[in-house]
Amino acid sequence: MNKTLLSLFALLLLHAAAHSQNGLECVAVEIYYISDANDAAANQDGGVLPVGSVTYRIYADMLPGYRFQAAYGVDTPGAEHECRIETTTLFFNNEDRGATTPNFTKAQAADNTVMLDSWLSVGAACKFNYGILKSLDDGVATVVNNYIPQVLQNNNPLAGIPLTQQDGIIAGNGTPEPVTFVGITNEVLVFDNQNDGTNGPVFSTMNGSWAALNGAEGPDPVDNKVLIAQITTDGILTFELNIQIGTPGGGVENYVAKNPVGNEIMLPCLTFNSSSMINENGQTAGTKMNVYPNPVRDLFTLEISPSKPGNISYALLNQEGRRLEVKKIGYVDDQFFEYIDLSNYPAGTYLVELYNNGIASSMKKIVKQ
Repeated sequence: MNKTLLSLFALLLLHAAAHSQNGLECVAVEIYYISDANDAAANQDGGVLPVGSVTYRIYADMLPGYRFQAAYGVDTPGAEHECRIETTTLFFNNEDRGATTPNFTKAQAADNTVMLDSWLSVGAACKFNYGILKSLDDGVATVVNNYIPQVLQNNNPLAGIPLTQQDGIIAGNGTPEPVTFVGITNEVLVFDNQNDGTNGPVFSTMNGSWAALNGAEGPDPVDNKVLIAQITTDGILTFELNIQIGTPGGGVENYVAKNPVGNEIMLPCLTFNSSSMINENGQTAGTKMNVYPNPVRDLFTLEISPSKPGNISYALLNQEGRRLEVKKIGYVDDQFFEYIDLSNYPAGTYLVELYNNGIASSMKKIVKQ
């Protein structure tokens, strides 16, 4: 194993104290934007952006006082943990100002589609600015795209708040931590500024990390979400992550996607598959749902129970994953009932995906007789 990587995790051996709660609450996945035909047609300066590409933001959601230290892979015998981000197609990399980390300025973010670039981070969404959930943005200093014709204007309800209203990029107090690559070299080049077939389909490391050497906290110390990656693809996105965080008392906690050993903690939400839009953390968006009757002949009820208020939308899909209907319900702060009519669809199995402020919340199957 790389000596530098060993030193990065050496604290694990020094601080193996028991803990009463998980400092890493979950990994939140936000649907940041969905590209349309206008974005694709006007993107000759930025590279190949297929229609329907989805931009995902991935956050480490921690308790107050904890600090994100690294997302890592490790090949220690008996404790192997791959760190992997994969798509069934390719990653979108902006060819104008794109890079493996978000090093463009907020002024440059107004140029073509660089805001949709794929990269790894430890808090930043662009140079000197933090990335936050769009729902937590106050709408001040929102990027106004300068490209002619304007892009990033799509108002797809599955992406929640439009980028024209709240872009999830804020100055905050202080400066975001820089990304330090430890034991990672060519692996990260799949996120560089090219769309020549080498931009994917897999980023993987068994012996490296992207890290915040000083530890990174979210710009809101209470909410404490740290943006650790942004990925744009028109394919199915999957990931397995392993995350190390620092505790308020100076120790560390290690969270793995599977096969924990010793003091490692397994979190199901470290594994994600966008084909179902669930990362096993059904409370990421604070929303639950039920569907009934099930099976159904024509009309069924979608019962929505948010533990946190938000802008709710849903999609109806067929069994192959093709979206048949998309509807924006609006702001929901209490139990809500929506009625969905399947009378025009043939018998079979369907899926209902639920989103709160653009974040995938849960999925249910419904069978039509």
